[in-house]
Amino acid sequence: MDPYSVSARVRELAAQNSNWGRFGPADERGTLNLITPEMLIRAAGLIRLGTVFDLGIPLDSTGPQPGGQRINPVLLMSQTGAGQRLPGGFHFADDYVFMPLQAGTQWDALAHVFYDDQMWNGYPASEITPRGAARNSVDRMSKGIAGRGVLVDVAGHRGVEQLAAGETIEADDLDAALAAQGGLSVDPGDVLLVRTGWYGKFRRDRDRLAFMSAEPGLGPSCVSWLRRRDVAAVASDNWGVEVFAGEDGSATLELHMVLIRDMGMPLGEMFDLDALAAHCRQTGTWEFFFCGPPLKFTGAVGSPVNPLAIT
Repeated sequence: MDPYSVSARVRELAAQNSNWGRFGPADERGTLNLITPEMLIRAAGLIRLGTVFDLGIPLDSTGPQPGGQRINPVLLMSQTGAGQRLPGGFHFADDYVFMPLQAGTQWDALAHVFYDDQMWNGYPASEITPRGAARNSVDRMSKGIAGRGVLVDVAGHRGVEQLAAGETIEADDLDAALAAQGGLSVDPGDVLLVRTGWYGKFRRDRDRLAFMSAEPGLGPSCVSWLRRRDVAAVASDNWGVEVFAGEDGSATLELHMVLIRDMGMPLGEMFDLDALAAHCRQTGTWEFFFCGPPLKFTGAVGSPVNPLAIT
């Protein structure tokens, strides 16, 4: 078999779980359409304590990017106020940032991944040019990703600080962790957050190469699990949501291919879930109001985000 061809597993998962046409032939928002006004109103009722958890990692030179395709953000000052002489004694500082849009906590847009020269909902991949994506870009998600959030603490359920590199989370593992968390259901339109402990590992050892070269994450059976529950978006504390490098060590990011291209599901990566998980364990409540809108970069295929969980 040609190692560069689409695997039979991807094609089978795509055939079983595709959402193409479900939200209309011109849709560019995918499963975010499942977050309805009624669901938002119900989710707002989950705010009882007024406690806010910031799930974003620092956007600075201490981040996990080892260089190459993606670097850590670089902040530069265009004005520091030094040497300024303005009427009334006014001084100001200004700055700008140079960074890949997917260098830290971020959302993958529906133009981020494709195969067979087609991206989400059948749009041709030729719509992606050096000037950006004309279809399925991150600004199509600009109304935000908000609603009921549910944390599944797989690492906590297994009693470890973090899962091992290459350790696969299957559908049964999600069910077992949810059962241990009081049997909480995952409902249509929810944003699912999966904790593996992998970002916590990087925070402790600061080993960029170990963090980025492999990871624990979701396995193939989770695709249909997410589809059956009509999850609106899924995010994790690793860099790619799914286990890497593929269950058999040969394929590249097969779940990205199916979840983004065929199901139309945005993926959130490098979320910091440790403090939220500790709070959920203490309170016994694993649901919350989630708010994580992407930045409105026209034509971009991803966006940094500072998501919030509010309990």
